[in-house]
Amino acid sequence: MRSTFTEETSEDLVVASFGDTPDPRLREIMTSLVRHLHAFVKEVGLDQQEWEQGIQFLTATGQKCDPTRQEFILLSDVLGVSMLVDAITNATEPRATDSTVLGPFHMVDSPARELGSWIGEVGAGEQALIRGRVLSADGTPLPRALVDVWQADEQGFYDVQVPDRVSEGHLRGLFTTGADGVFWFRTVVPAPYPIPTDGPVGDLLEATRRHPYRPAHVHFIAGAEGHRPVTTHIFVARSPHLDSDAVFGVKESLVKPFVLVDDPRLAQAHGLDGPFRLCEFDLVLEQADSR
Repeated sequence: MRSTFTEETSEDLVVASFGDTPDPRLREIMTSLVRHLHAFVKEVGLDQQEWEQGIQFLTATGQKCDPTRQEFILLSDVLGVSMLVDAITNATEPRATDSTVLGPFHMVDSPARELGSWIGEVGAGEQALIRGRVLSADGTPLPRALVDVWQADEQGFYDVQVPDRVSEGHLRGLFTTGADGVFWFRTVVPAPYPIPTDGPVGDLLEATRRHPYRPAHVHFIAGAEGHRPVTTHIFVARSPHLDSDAVFGVKESLVKPFVLVDDPRLAQAHGLDGPFRLCEFDLVLEQADSR
């Protein structure tokens, strides 16, 4: 006898419809999604108007996406899902650098640059020198490692947000470490900034009285042969919003001091023209066969 769709039978009926899914992992995911989604609808007593508002919100989220704006990543970030997936996926051995969210602005390829290069094209902002090494978890330097870098400027904007002011690739760089695993580059100290609020995610934050700000940070993806890549940030110590990051991305191990250096000889040696901020840290990678 055919079962009738009711509030009590809804989960079982829909789950059964996925019973012939050939991919077992897809079947597992869809089964769990249906059960949790139906339980959510029942728990909050979702009515027709609220359901339609939810559909409109998701539709608007998709319509806001373009080649340089990923509103769904932003939604995942502010709901903490991005960091939860990161925590599940990247549970590493203690010596490896902690990972964090990719963020919505890794939308263009970083230009390949020589070690020590300026990664920006505009001279405004407080000068900074960032340097470190890419290491294996046992401390071995990793030559020919790739270090992909991108950041906001001194006003809190990424290049893709102000294309009328800077070229694509501004404050981005792809570096290859030397034989000693060292990387270094010159940049400006980034500013804290609000995530984009001109879309449905911004409307959600406003409705729930949440602030949209992220603390100042620089993004990194580091990878080397035989090792698992890491996607991470370094956060500027004492930046506002370290304890209330809108996307929950701060980990204490990633907060680094940007020390003021007022040494003309050291500045000149690194191609800088005055006092600058120095940040030093290592990117430690887990070996690919360690799990």
